Amino acid sequence: MKSDQQNWAANVQRLSVEKRDGVRGTNVAGRRLTGPIQGFGKMWQKTYVTSIGRDVTPEHAISEWRTHFGDFWPKGNRFAGGLAGLNPGDVALIDMALAPGAPRLSTGVMVLYADEQSFTFMTPQGHMFAGWITFSAERTATGTTNLQAQVLLRANDPIYELALIFGGHRKENKFWEHTLTSVSQHLGVTDPVVDANIVCVDSSRQWRHWTNVWHNAAIRSLFQSGARVMTAPFRRLRTKPHG
Repeated sequence: MKSDQQNWAANVQRLSVEKRDGVRGTNVAGRRLTGPIQGFGKMWQKTYVTSIGRDVTPEHAISEWRTHFGDFWPKGNRFAGGLAGLNPGDVALIDMALAPGAPRLSTGVMVLYADEQSFTFMTPQGHMFAGWITFSAERTATGTTNLQAQVLLRANDPIYELALIFGGHRKENKFWEHTLTSVSQHLGVTDPVVDANIVCVDSSRQWRHWTNVWHNAAIRSLFQSGARVMTAPFRRLRTKPHG
């Protein structure tokens, strides 16, 4: 039986990243990965599925999705994959739009697993969620190909949990529905329909992890943006030619 060991990321204690164009890249380096066990809020499993017909193979669909991943996101959000793409162990950087005019949340994800028909992200400390996001494509019994995004998550801390309650769940659902629609249209589907199945797997909150708020990337991004604005005049003076 063929081993899929090469499809898994190596075990890492803390993430390391290199600077990428187009994203700030803060709140990722030195962070540990977090799954639902390390999260704070209720645990949710969210599954978004759409059919792309018979003409596109699962392998081609996933190849295109991995290659152009950030292009399918809603406007205002930035995704910079690993320098070699989205391969096991690669760390991608994210600038996420929280609200019009507000500073972007700067965080990232690591590629935990990737093969010809699926790939999975895992989130770091400070990300909105502690969990896994798996993107896949498969042939159904009727011969059509289905695209799927499945998220298993807990809010990372009490602040993110409140954000989910007051509109965050709705915004996230629209985010992945938009993404699947964009991928389907890229693959030639004229009018894709995305079905969502959302289940609360565990309604308890893990209060022992409330201290995750220390790494909250939204709060840190806000302070980082403020600090950058305040120090901008001094940076300009430092780079201004003398003489």
